[in-house]
Amino acid sequence: MRERATGGATTDDSTGGGRGSGGARAAGRRVLRMLGRASGLLRWTSLRLRLVVVFALVALTAAVSASGIAYWLNRNTVLDRTQNAVLKDFRKSLEDSTRSLPLRPRCTELQDAARQMAGGPQNYAVLLIGVDRDGKDCAATTNKDLLTLKNVPTSLRSAVDEVRPVDDSNRYSHHLYWQRKQVGDSPYLVAGAKVIGGGPTGYMMKSLATERQDLNSLAWSLGIATALALVGSALLAQAAATTVLRPVQRLGHAARQLGEGRLDTRLRVTGTDELADLSRTFNRTAERLEQRVEELSGREAASRRFVADMSHELRTPLTAITAVSEVLEEEADSLDPMIAPAVQLVVSETRRLNDLVENLMEVTRFDAGTARLVLDEVDVADQVTACIDARAWLDAVELDADRGTVARLDPRRLDVILANLIGNALKHGGSPVRVSVRTEDVTGDDAGGRTGSTAVSAAGGPGAPAGTEADGGPAGGAGDGPPDRSGRTADTERPVSGTLVIRVRDHGPGIPEEVLPHVFDRFYKASASRPRSEGSGLGLSIALENAHIHGGEITAANLPEGGAVFTLRLPMDASPLAGGDRRDGGADGPADEGTEGGR
Repeated sequence: MRERATGGATTDDSTGGGRGSGGARAAGRRVLRMLGRASGLLRWTSLRLRLVVVFALVALTAAVSASGIAYWLNRNTVLDRTQNAVLKDFRKSLEDSTRSLPLRPRCTELQDAARQMAGGPQNYAVLLIGVDRDGKDCAATTNKDLLTLKNVPTSLRSAVDEVRPVDDSNRYSHHLYWQRKQVGDSPYLVAGAKVIGGGPTGYMMKSLATERQDLNSLAWSLGIATALALVGSALLAQAAATTVLRPVQRLGHAARQLGEGRLDTRLRVTGTDELADLSRTFNRTAERLEQRVEELSGREAASRRFVADMSHELRTPLTAITAVSEVLEEEADSLDPMIAPAVQLVVSETRRLNDLVENLMEVTRFDAGTARLVLDEVDVADQVTACIDARAWLDAVELDADRGTVARLDPRRLDVILANLIGNALKHGGSPVRVSVRTEDVTGDDAGGRTGSTAVSAAGGPGAPAGTEADGGPAGGAGDGPPDRSGRTADTERPVSGTLVIRVRDHGPGIPEEVLPHVFDRFYKASASRPRSEGSGLGLSIALENAHIHGGEITAANLPEGGAVFTLRLPMDASPLAGGDRRDGGADGPADEGTEGGR
């Protein structure tokens, strides 16, 4: 008898073949999509988490692969060893037990032979089938509940009963066949063979529950080992991430300090790996940057000193030249008509040079950080009126402001800002120029939320009637004191918190779009064809610096209906920025009246 496994039977290790190649491809695509989404999520997480996850995935893959291979090898080894031992014992027992039986044994003799075979060390159930002397079929089994002819798979019975031709490649007409079968929840090994020469047919069923229990124990052990490997890999990944990320974190902290201006920041270098080389590169870069910044700072300081010294040195001869030019201007009517234009040119250029020197000194103080605020309580409407009156702009400017709006500011610097903004509007915009004063986010006992006023001209005459809106603000005043001749209330209020908003609007062509970003740049002039205009190109720049020292801002824009508008925003109380009423370390220059500031 030759051992053979039967095909077509249900075994404990058989796999279904219902899923086609299309289903496998779809499953593969789903797995790839899941991996793609997982990798996309990892890109948005921290580097430490990515390292831990990658380490854990690698360890899990390796552990599962090793455990699966180990389980598969041990399973095959255990089952093959048990199977071979049982089949060998069954074949020998069948030969030994049936050798003494007659060709047509009685049922009792078959039963005795079956009990003798089952009494061996392998402890399996036996079924013997034969034909007795009367020609009747006889079936002798040692376990009627487990092993009967009905319980034997049909494919196994067919294979056992099949008669194979005997030739050089096949010496026996019958062979020993086996297969594994699930009965209830327990696996069994079923085998059968026919005794050659007309003897009975024998079947055997051996329980594999012990082997399955051993394999389950092995699977649990491998699962625990996999979990321990996963935990260990996570701990190792955490340690590796800490080792790698600590220098990176130090590098990031040092880079932030360097960006904040601490150019003496250096990293402590240990080791010879790539991270140490990166730290050395950072230190070299920081050292070169510090040297470069020191060189540039020295050059900038030297440039500021040069401009300041030059401005101071020019003031003495300019004073003499100015005095002489004034004398010449007084005597211009008595001079030769051929000489008078030259004298007038000298006078105008001397004034222009004097303004330029004063502006350069003012800019130098801003660059050196020596400019300070000298604060006082200022009635903004009176301040604007005084600025316009001092420069003889009364007929060209309309003022929309409530008297009694008191702010704590530097009046001289506010005058500089207003003179430059209004002068720039008069020179480059179009009349009439309108100046409006408003407050925003006002809080105070007497503020009353007033944002509008009666529009009046700078000359003090009545303007728009009461109730007219000016620049979008609601009309009407809210003072308790008696109105003055210009229609404004004369009550006095203490400074309140909030923002002072002064808008200077003209009715000219507006600012070209390509010029708008540069209107506050120093020495910027919109047209190269006007290089000798009266302005120096510093007025709007100085106005912006004065706004900044108050903690405010100036913006420029074009209105849809035409014309440009400059908006000045200042805090109502600049005391927190002044640090006390400190005066400038040097003399402050006058406003650059009508200076070109980028238009």
